[in-house]
Amino acid sequence: MANPMIEAIDVTKSFGDVTALNGVSVAVPEGSIHGLLGHNGAGKTTLVHILSTLLEPTSGTARIGGLDVSADAQEVRRRIGLTGQFASVDEQLSGRENLTLIARLLGASRRQALARADELLELFELTEAAKRPASTYSGGMRRRLDIGASLVGSPQVIFLDEPTTGLDPNSRIAVWEVIERLAKDGVSVLLTTQYLEEADRLCERITLLSKGSVVAEGTPAELKAAVGQRMVTVTLTAESEVPAALRALTGAGFRATAAQDSSAAVGVPVAASADLAAVVRTLNEAHTEIAELGFSEPTLDDVYLRLTHESAGTPVPA
Repeated sequence: MANPMIEAIDVTKSFGDVTALNGVSVAVPEGSIHGLLGHNGAGKTTLVHILSTLLEPTSGTARIGGLDVSADAQEVRRRIGLTGQFASVDEQLSGRENLTLIARLLGASRRQALARADELLELFELTEAAKRPASTYSGGMRRRLDIGASLVGSPQVIFLDEPTTGLDPNSRIAVWEVIERLAKDGVSVLLTTQYLEEADRLCERITLLSKGSVVAEGTPAELKAAVGQRMVTVTLTAESEVPAALRALTGAGFRATAAQDSSAAVGVPVAASADLAAVVRTLNEAHTEIAELGFSEPTLDDVYLRLTHESAGTPVPA
């Protein structure tokens, strides 16, 4: 990857005898969303704190826009925004006052600060609540305000550390839409999360951490393909048709197997969803009647369970 916006190269962080990160490498291009996925204590927040200049790495290199986070910390801070696991807005101030205060602290004039606050309130659909105290905001509204606060300085990079923890489904979706909008506007996003569906929806690439080490990295599709296959499940009209269906599918090159429960179902591993049509065509040509058809593929849940348990040397739960 040429000139990544966020880059960690063989980063290690130790706290006494405890190694929180062990040779972690991550690269995030401009305008993309990269996910850090892992259990509590996996090292996600530690890596974010290093990349955002809050912690020094014990060894390795971390850069933002080509700037070293240790040697060029002050300049790095001008280019980044950070939203932690809990909203950090002042609940006694209104939404507009929160954003205006931050803009003033960053050196904006009063007019510039008010204009930037209003711009962000509109962007995050908080204009109607702009004059209300943040204490009256719902969890989702407060979270959007918190993300807005991290964008007051128009950063090139934003770190979101479990931004939807504790939110209801509607609020989570609203925050997801905000994150997607940021990437479309060219902001590079590093997102830590424990929600697998969140990573699947938002992230172009994912780094899976376990006990401070990288156990996998790739697109959601690549990670899913690494731990399992897509499966077509065919339920026939009668159990007596299963042998003929298996012969036809095997003859067509499929590795079909009968269901374990002695039902009229047949499982067919396939490489792509387009193979579904070939399975149906093969059974039709064999004059076997299909009562029901299903298609499934591995999920990030499967990836997470398989790879984190493998890294820990423990069996995957059934």
